[in-house]
Amino acid sequence: MSKQIQPVRGMNDVLPAEIGVWQHVERLARAVFDSYGYQEVRVPIVEHTELFKRSIGEFTDIVEKEMYTFQDVGGDSLTLRPEATAGIARCAISNGMLRGARHKLWCMGPMFRHERPQKGRYRQFYQIDLEALGFAGPDVDLELIALTARLWRELKLSRVRLMINSLGTPNARAAYRERLVQYFQARQAELDEDSLRRLGGNPLRILDSKNPAMQAVIADAPLLSEHLDPESQAHLAALSAGLTALGISYEVNPRLVRGLDYYSRTVFEWVTDALGAQDAVCSGGRYDGLIAQLGGEATPAIGFAMGLERVVALVAQGEAVAAAAGPEVYIVANGERPELRAAQLAEQLRDALPGRAVLLNLGGGNFKTQLRRADRSGARLALILGDAELDRGVAAVKPLRSEGSQIDCPLGELPARIASFL
Repeated sequence: MSKQIQPVRGMNDVLPAEIGVWQHVERLARAVFDSYGYQEVRVPIVEHTELFKRSIGEFTDIVEKEMYTFQDVGGDSLTLRPEATAGIARCAISNGMLRGARHKLWCMGPMFRHERPQKGRYRQFYQIDLEALGFAGPDVDLELIALTARLWRELKLSRVRLMINSLGTPNARAAYRERLVQYFQARQAELDEDSLRRLGGNPLRILDSKNPAMQAVIADAPLLSEHLDPESQAHLAALSAGLTALGISYEVNPRLVRGLDYYSRTVFEWVTDALGAQDAVCSGGRYDGLIAQLGGEATPAIGFAMGLERVVALVAQGEAVAAAAGPEVYIVANGERPELRAAQLAEQLRDALPGRAVLLNLGGGNFKTQLRRADRSGARLALILGDAELDRGVAAVKPLRSEGSQIDCPLGELPARIASFL
């Protein structure tokens, strides 16, 4: 016997028993996005590697360590997308969508990062990504956060907290970067290997370190908030006032810098204490310079990414969510003539019951075996057809999930009668 092929490490199957919670989250997210006027867009899973180097930044962990990059047969360097913002920005540029226009877009799908797999962190993971292009804010910053707060309410999630910060303009951040480099250079002996590497490329990423041994030196580092330009201070103050007016609780976290180079001004993160070490559920921020950096015209923008696995895990901890919808009707038929009539009847019922599942027994089996399959399917009703029923022009209707007696129903009346039963 040949050895079984196992899934790739960090890439998991989502089974039918689990899919109901996923569909519940996705369905409510779509409804909330529609209510705010955001439109779905679908972008490729594979992009040119240069897109992510130019957008995310060459000195980030994602680009340096985590991307799935390969050379195709034509010699191009391609990468499985590690995040969606760069792809949506590229989509807007290459499809001529900008030119002063404004767009509210979202997408959903798999992303790929070669990280160490652990609970809540996988090498193939799913994100909901939402982007507003052409809006300078802070009103759109407020809308995005209000949208996420509404989604948490719809999902009945209470153990989430909002943190916000401002990274200022590129000029203000450059001045702060010099102060930060001076500070960390004076304490190089206390830096770990990752921080020493980042010191020469992106020293702000040192503030993102999760190494416990680094927390003391990070705690004493200069604060970006002390170097914000006046416009960024006003922007953050307006966002804060808006959140207060909407009754959305928040905390200003001066150490929140986000891990991608393209952010500017507003950054935010929804975190939870219910998932262990992987506490970030939804993260985002403003990236006003990214589209110009990728070759498009200067366009202000803001967006967020929401980790679906983590949201699903939070929802699963709370109130029970109905499993994916099961069949309403299971048709049992024994014999050549009943089987042919059952196939016709199944199509008639699917016409009469749009959106409801009708299962037809496949693979034969006697009545006892087929009724056992009907019960296991979760169907509410079994329709039983045999030669005797066909001779009388009826089908037997047997309730499977409620009290009630089996009855005979004329075949011509079945679609209407079944609809009334359900």
